[in-house]
Amino acid sequence: MQQDAQAFARAVNKELKGEVVIVASDLVVPRRYTSGSLAFDVMLGGGWPGNQWAEVLGKEQMGKTLVVLKTIAANQRLDKDFSVFWVAAEYYDTLQAEAMGVDNSRVHLATTRRTEVALQVLLEALSSKSYDMLVLDSWAALLPAAEEEKSMSEATMSEGARLFNRFWRNAGEAGARAFDGSERPFLGVVINQWRDTIGGFRPVRTSPGGHGKDYAYYTRVDLGRDEWITVTRPNFEKPVKVGQVIAATTIKNKAAAPQQVCKIDAYFRDAPELGHRRGQYDLGNDYVNMGILYEVIEKRGGHYYFGGEHWVGKDAVKEQIRADKGMQEALRAEVLEVIRNPHLAGTITPEQVTAAENSGRKRVRK
Repeated sequence: MQQDAQAFARAVNKELKGEVVIVASDLVVPRRYTSGSLAFDVMLGGGWPGNQWAEVLGKEQMGKTLVVLKTIAANQRLDKDFSVFWVAAEYYDTLQAEAMGVDNSRVHLATTRRTEVALQVLLEALSSKSYDMLVLDSWAALLPAAEEEKSMSEATMSEGARLFNRFWRNAGEAGARAFDGSERPFLGVVINQWRDTIGGFRPVRTSPGGHGKDYAYYTRVDLGRDEWITVTRPNFEKPVKVGQVIAATTIKNKAAAPQQVCKIDAYFRDAPELGHRRGQYDLGNDYVNMGILYEVIEKRGGHYYFGGEHWVGKDAVKEQIRADKGMQEALRAEVLEVIRNPHLAGTITPEQVTAAENSGRKRVRK
């Protein structure tokens, strides 16, 4: 039987002049791309899956662009050749990107609000195999030609969805990479925004672009705000907002368990009182919470142990982890090794994640 299968595979590949039929064990799993946050990477199952498309969703001002920029910055730090193609239907703020840690000299921009142009240039960039990451920001800001050419009173609601479905059919071939891992993989990200449906007894959340895209995405992440990060300052009557806790949920994840959650402390202003600058994640909080949650950091009462080090109090652990890149890398490697074991990772509930991430936070709440 096995010989018959091998003979069939050889015959098909010879007739079609390519590796159409292969053995599953010969497939090389593409690399994963870090988000810049260990908690976010754990939620994704180890990072963003390579050679796939992800959707980053949320209401306005929930940190969607911030998360994507931080993903770029983190991967640029890991790889000096990491290059990005960004379709800017919305304004690309170079100063904001720089504050997030992005090297703008390794980001190529296509600025257009025309749907057809945006999707065509995105396909061409994908086909070129020249970029490690491709971003569309955002789908909600694009305008199809048919809609632009008609009057405000004429409905063209389905035109964008039709174009997007055509894009996904073409993106499969454009994004094809060698199964043996010999070609550089990519990460595709589309930023989108929740909308409320029109009509009906009860409003329902939906996202522009039709339902076809929901099947095309390998990963869909919903972002919201858990709380503001605030500090008290002289001459200000009220606490000053310096950041926010971004709450993320995987709506869909074909590379790991869906409906996973995480929280990230992200700063959009300098906060010397808390030891953070604009554009930073609180990696001390991030790494220590994940280390304790997955028992990589050993906790005995108020004593903590990792890598031959010993601390008294959680704040002491966070402070050293923030300052020690080598310890961050070691802790990250061990946590990700644990989550690759389904018997271990499967024992962690969303409630445990939330409890771990909420513990030890010191800030003025809104």
